[in-house]
Amino acid sequence: MSQDRDYRQFTKPAELHKAINTLRGLVAGINSDMKVESEEVTELVHWCEIHANLRDRHPFSEILPVVDQALEDGVVTEDEARDILWLCNNFVDNSAYYDMVTSSIQFLNGMLHGLLADGKLSDHEIMTLKSWIDANDFLAGTYPFDEINSLLYVILEDNIITEQERETLMALFSDVIDFTSSYNLSEKEFARLREKYSISGICAVCPEISFEGKIFCFTGESYRAKRSEIAETVANLGGITRTSVSAKTDYLIVGNAGNPCWAYACYGRKIEEAVNLRKQGAGIVIVNETDFWDAVDDVSIVTV
Repeated sequence: MSQDRDYRQFTKPAELHKAINTLRGLVAGINSDMKVESEEVTELVHWCEIHANLRDRHPFSEILPVVDQALEDGVVTEDEARDILWLCNNFVDNSAYYDMVTSSIQFLNGMLHGLLADGKLSDHEIMTLKSWIDANDFLAGTYPFDEINSLLYVILEDNIITEQERETLMALFSDVIDFTSSYNLSEKEFARLREKYSISGICAVCPEISFEGKIFCFTGESYRAKRSEIAETVANLGGITRTSVSAKTDYLIVGNAGNPCWAYACYGRKIEEAVNLRKQGAGIVIVNETDFWDAVDDVSIVTV
């Protein structure tokens, strides 16, 4: 235990700022539909309690005593819940340990947790998330931003959110949030959703694609060209083609032949490898070949 304490003195700045970013997102998710359920308050209080080791650091030094006081009688009243949410939503932190991209992804992870805190996902919550995604498009290329953005694009295209689409979103969110910090949410229940709906291999929507010095990998079959012709096209535009996916891969192009679904439900070993690498922080963008050829045509027009 003493070794653990000695080690954590060096990791505490990173742990603190990840917790701050996640807490901000959690509160934003809970507040997104402008009404707070008792399950959501329980989830927030529990999250604060398991981060009690940060009690000596701002903002937890201000937040946790308020949580403790609210819990003294075993019941968090509506007024106490509002005080906790208000305090979490208004604390200021001027010392960022992480860069903007990492901090924003941590916020997003917390927000997804907050959206699911009561085990439900309303239309209003989905639209609030869409607004946040639209306002933070600098996160394109990172996990899980591309996956969420693409899925929302497809779901909201007809302005109708079906129960199947809602559950698909919940399955995707559950693949991101940390169940070890949850009181209400059961990973086993969401695992059944993930088995029911495929949430792997989601192609980015309208990705920015450049070629000079970039590494490309291709999977699936293309109606438009053979693999050798695709490799030649990439080389002519200054890119590099590899036969296997690695952390250095910039783009994994998914062929359309036999796989007409461009937005999600893409399958295959290379796609699975790319998704796992994205979860680990690799900047691999999974691209449908239609977007790839559009980028090729755009560059060709400019260079003519």
